[in-house]
Amino acid sequence: MFEDFRLRVFERVAELGSFTAAARALGISQPAVSQHISELEKSVGGTLFERGRGRVEPTSRGRLFLEHARAILDDYKTLDQRFRVPESILIKHVLLDGRKTCILVRKDVFADLDAPEDTPADRVIEADGLAILPSFFNTHTHAAMTLMRGYADDKPLQEWLEQDIWPFEAKMTPEDIRHGNELAVKEMAATGSTFFSDMYFDPEEAIAATESAGLRAAIGITVLDGHPKSQAEALRDYIKNWSDPTGGRIQLVMAPHSVYTVSTERLKRCANFARHHGLLLHIHLSETRREVEDCIKAHGTTPVRYLDKIGFLGQDVIAAHCVHVDAEEWKILAKRGVTVAHCPCSNMKLGSGRFPYELALDSGCRITLGTDGTSSNNNLDMREEMKFAALLAKLNGDASLLPAGEVFHWATRNGAAFFGIDAGEIAVGKQADAVLIDLSVPQMQPCHNLISNYVYSADSSCIRYTLCAGRIA
Repeated sequence: MFEDFRLRVFERVAELGSFTAAARALGISQPAVSQHISELEKSVGGTLFERGRGRVEPTSRGRLFLEHARAILDDYKTLDQRFRVPESILIKHVLLDGRKTCILVRKDVFADLDAPEDTPADRVIEADGLAILPSFFNTHTHAAMTLMRGYADDKPLQEWLEQDIWPFEAKMTPEDIRHGNELAVKEMAATGSTFFSDMYFDPEEAIAATESAGLRAAIGITVLDGHPKSQAEALRDYIKNWSDPTGGRIQLVMAPHSVYTVSTERLKRCANFARHHGLLLHIHLSETRREVEDCIKAHGTTPVRYLDKIGFLGQDVIAAHCVHVDAEEWKILAKRGVTVAHCPCSNMKLGSGRFPYELALDSGCRITLGTDGTSSNNNLDMREEMKFAALLAKLNGDASLLPAGEVFHWATRNGAAFFGIDAGEIAVGKQADAVLIDLSVPQMQPCHNLISNYVYSADSSCIRYTLCAGRIA
């Protein structure tokens, strides 16, 4: 048989002109080399080498065989380079915290931030002129809705929900959802996100896309009253029987959609089920004035107070939007340890209102950033979310409110912390989730303040590499 190693033995004999030298180079005995060559010659039905006292030379048949053998071995190398996950990566001459250094990534973590230049590694990235920063953690998405980009343009949320989204979604097949997820993960990786927290249907499609892209995700098990794709019994069985195909990059969360689409009893059951099985909870909360008004009519109080009353809120809850939340409600959220996913671009596009930055910051709540779905935002670029969040915060007249460094933490370490991922900063032992930024592009020059430039000036063209768990995404 023409096995891989046998072809390598043949190639080395041809290169070195000696069975003994080939044996030494391959770390095997000279008789073993002779045996491999003899078996190859039996397979091809003729001699492959002219054996004499001097240098061993291929026969005419051997030269032809060598040509094909090298082509096969080159294909093996290409396959290995493209698809094998490297155990180690050395990032050379990269800018970290204002100084050039070499960073060693081993398996999925930062192993050394001051590695010698000649440190052995499976892959070396020459990063002179690049800076390394933590990657983004997108904490609120509807990835499959990438297929709806621009579909419900310039409509307020309630009109879009009532007239557009449900009929459109009812027609979406699993193949459509898979295609939407595949587009979404490509866009997120290209714009520097290594994690997203998703809320949609057919979770196995989002899982498949995430696994293929090499990203991280928290995949929501979406629950709504009366929705055909939200069957409680089937979802419970799915959760109980599920196992992470990536070995640690994907987790499931319970995702009851909102207070206006899920009944009180089902909200309670979701919370109890999630806590019993150790799952986090992901919900829309106080996104629009109408949501607040309808909740007061239905339950006699506002959404935050209502969820607190029924025992839903806790440290395991991430609440998306929280635009129409008063000072007392922010205190409730902080007291319960709720994390908030702020989605500035979506809030602007849908006319939902300005996030109450002053109250949110004063409350001490952990704030993260999300893009929402592309139908309500048009893209999944977390850098834009940082920029618009920082600018909207200053709209009321305080230019010092929400500085670049703080909103950068919202987009990186805060999201990682809620989802229990030891990432969001470049430090030894942390998960190797990062982006390498090209400082030579005009948007990054001059670079008096790297984070400020990245928040206010950069775009995705600045990103040269995105690393997730030590792998280039």
